[in-house]
Amino acid sequence: MMKELYFAVAEFKARLSAVKQEMVKRGIDVLLLSEPPNQNYITGYNSDSYYTPQMVIVALDREEPMWVGRLMDRISATMTTYLGDDSIRAYPESHVHSPVLSAYDAMADIVKEIGGEKARIGVEMGGYYYSARAHADLVRALPLAEFVDADLLVGWIRLVKSPAELAIMHQAGQIADTAMQRVNNMVEVGVRECDIAAAIYQQQICGTLEFGGDYPCYPPVLCIGERSVAPHAVWTDQPVQNSTVINLELSGCRHRYTVFLARTIVVGTPSSAFIDLSKIAVEGLNVCLESVRPGRTCSEVFIAFHEALARHGVEKEGRIGYPTGVAFPPAGGERTASIRKDDRTVLQPGMVFHLMPGLWSNDVGITITQSFAVTELGYEPLTMTPRKLFVK
Repeated sequence: MMKELYFAVAEFKARLSAVKQEMVKRGIDVLLLSEPPNQNYITGYNSDSYYTPQMVIVALDREEPMWVGRLMDRISATMTTYLGDDSIRAYPESHVHSPVLSAYDAMADIVKEIGGEKARIGVEMGGYYYSARAHADLVRALPLAEFVDADLLVGWIRLVKSPAELAIMHQAGQIADTAMQRVNNMVEVGVRECDIAAAIYQQQICGTLEFGGDYPCYPPVLCIGERSVAPHAVWTDQPVQNSTVINLELSGCRHRYTVFLARTIVVGTPSSAFIDLSKIAVEGLNVCLESVRPGRTCSEVFIAFHEALARHGVEKEGRIGYPTGVAFPPAGGERTASIRKDDRTVLQPGMVFHLMPGLWSNDVGITITQSFAVTELGYEPLTMTPRKLFVK
């Protein structure tokens, strides 16, 4: 059977080695990974099966990690991971959405099989896919084990991308650019908001002439008209009116790697005050990007942006950037570093951020952003859409 692997096996093994080193530092014998991005990062697993319980188990004394999931999804694990047959396990279909049987009992049996009955077990307590029931069932099934929070253990390792990952993210950025251009070409008075959203989805999947895209992990954010002041508004079926502000955030996704892009489009003639605000937003964005250097902290980058805005009497206290990489629904951002005033994370080459210094007030909102990778000398943009206000 042909394997659908987008990285060399040696890269997967290097990732696993880094995870095990961190496990040793924390005194963790067995790590249970419930988050789909982490499962993908460690094994390559890629399937829309995360609505049922699934885990990747990493044990210090076992060479390969183990995938455990629904029986019918075992074939996807065989196709998309580098794992051997003995490292791909499944629980019976009778455990799927059962009010009586728990898939986590089957997972606990595998933990016992590999000698983890009395182990110190790390679990992702803050993950989107680790439920209260999951934890309760595992604790009940492994009463002699000690459970510790290992949330973001893999996330911090994922923060620095390899050259192979960055190559894929450049492709994701091209898909985002193509989708944004599609919107900019079609937006005009009378076009329905839902048709704009449909065009975005179509272009995200079609990708470019050279390569296609994956389904996004997050829907496009269409903040239109009165909703342009809401950072995460959704579209309606209403037509676009004249003198309308559209704040649009979308993404490109390639092999589950996500790159974000946001722009503001004005249909009609923007006011002089809004044009001035857009210039301030772009100035702050560019100053912030030029401040990016390996060795600087996320806080120092934020301060550069804050000072650029302060010269114009504008303030923004919230974070202005977050890391991205491999992602599954419901979110594309990684939950580790943030570009904000109190984050002391030191920038390293290979880190990827979506610099999202959106400005919102009670009566106006503007979003002009840039996804970038930290390089040895500064930054490299992952999208090429001009950093400016678009007027139609």
